[in-house]
Amino acid sequence: MAVVDVHRFAESITCHAWSPDHSMVAFCPNNNEVHIYKSSQDQWERLHVLEKHDQIVSGIDWSSKSNKIVTVSHDRNSYVWSLEGGEWVPTLVILRLNRAALCVQWSPKENKFAVGSGAKTVCICYYEQENNWWVSKLIRKRHESSVTNVAWHPNNILLATTSTDGKCRVFSTFIKGVDTKDPKAGSPAESKFGEQILQLDLSYSWAFGVKWSPSGNTLAYVGHSSMIYFVDDVGPSPLAQSVAFRDLPLRDVLFISEKMVIGVGYDSNPMVFAADDTGIWSFIRYIGEKKAVSSGSSYSSQFSEAFTKFYGQSKATTANEASESSKSRGGVHDNCINSIVPLSKAESPKVMRFSTSGLDGKIAIWDLENMEEELGHQF
Repeated sequence: MAVVDVHRFAESITCHAWSPDHSMVAFCPNNNEVHIYKSSQDQWERLHVLEKHDQIVSGIDWSSKSNKIVTVSHDRNSYVWSLEGGEWVPTLVILRLNRAALCVQWSPKENKFAVGSGAKTVCICYYEQENNWWVSKLIRKRHESSVTNVAWHPNNILLATTSTDGKCRVFSTFIKGVDTKDPKAGSPAESKFGEQILQLDLSYSWAFGVKWSPSGNTLAYVGHSSMIYFVDDVGPSPLAQSVAFRDLPLRDVLFISEKMVIGVGYDSNPMVFAADDTGIWSFIRYIGEKKAVSSGSSYSSQFSEAFTKFYGQSKATTANEASESSKSRGGVHDNCINSIVPLSKAESPKVMRFSTSGLDGKIAIWDLENMEEELGHQF
């Protein structure tokens, strides 16, 4: 199995992030606090508890260069935490929101960060040297519902968002004095702040996790209808693909290479999707499973089981078989996996290690080093 470490830190975990050297993890135990643990000799020791928010912390990101932590919460506030003299000191960021902040992510250059909210608004926050504070510019009147996730393009300008209105959008976040113009004339990065570059209407249900590939050429996001969407050539004429699967919906995704994606969600088992030589994406397997569950006989048995359950005729043996089938696909997490975080350098073209956290209170570390043959040449 690819999992190398599993530890249960709390009853439930909302989100998590790692320190630059991956020796410390910060997570929210489904309340208004952020706990920071350090690994030492196969033991986890709690070092700090960040207490400033009034409601559940819904997003955490730890910058890899400046060693700053940004947190957002349902209390509509955001804090940037700096380590000073062994203590984490918070700086309030005025978001100007009238609904909960739901997600946050540092930009690749770490000179700004994006916050998605329940106010149908995205806040782009940056540090203003003259006044020595963090300020925000808002992207308004673009989303029709809550913004569930944000993802930065490698160029530090484009930002992808997903929303419960079922749409994925790409915006320009160019801020004069903070960003530099792209040398390529006519590129989307030259668009003014808040301009919508693209809107994707592929999902007919809520849209969740969204990520860019390492090169920024491909965009992936997931829908609540057990679908994952891949978009190439983001711009006026994008090439989009939809991949449906039989299992429960995904909540988050991660590119581990240009042609391979890991998806996590309500099925509690990481799923692998890959593109073939012609660029067609498909479901490959579960992490930790010996082979992909994609045969027609499997589908037939699943259909029969569902049919008999519908009429109240399910037998104990059928339930046991379904349980054993679920266990054979991994079994590391016992509940929904709500986030997946890479454990590699930002410039690396491949992600060999990543972590997942879920509603079961566990954080699991996965290593793909010994799975290259099983994952195929796309990896």
